[in-house]
Amino acid sequence: MPAEKTVEVALSELRAAVGGLENAVDARIERQRENRDVDGEVRRVHADRARLAQELDQSQFRANRLEEVNREVSRRLVTAMETIRAVLDR
Repeated sequence: MPAEKTVEVALSELRAAVGGLENAVDARIERQRENRDVDGEVRRVHADRARLAQELDQSQFRANRLEEVNREVSRRLVTAMETIRAVLDR
């Protein structure tokens, strides 16, 4: 094979290799960009989860407090009704 053909083949292979390398680098950069987007979304989901967990804890506390108040009101109503019955029975 003449030297010119060998050089042309080698240059062609080199161009193809460089093109493949450029494509691989571009794909890698794109994957990293997607990973950063996914990481950001994961962080947002974790922040939302923490916020929602805190809101749930607060709501549960309020529900428990309302339940306690409801029991106390119920107890007082029963006491008041018993007192009224006692007065009416006299």
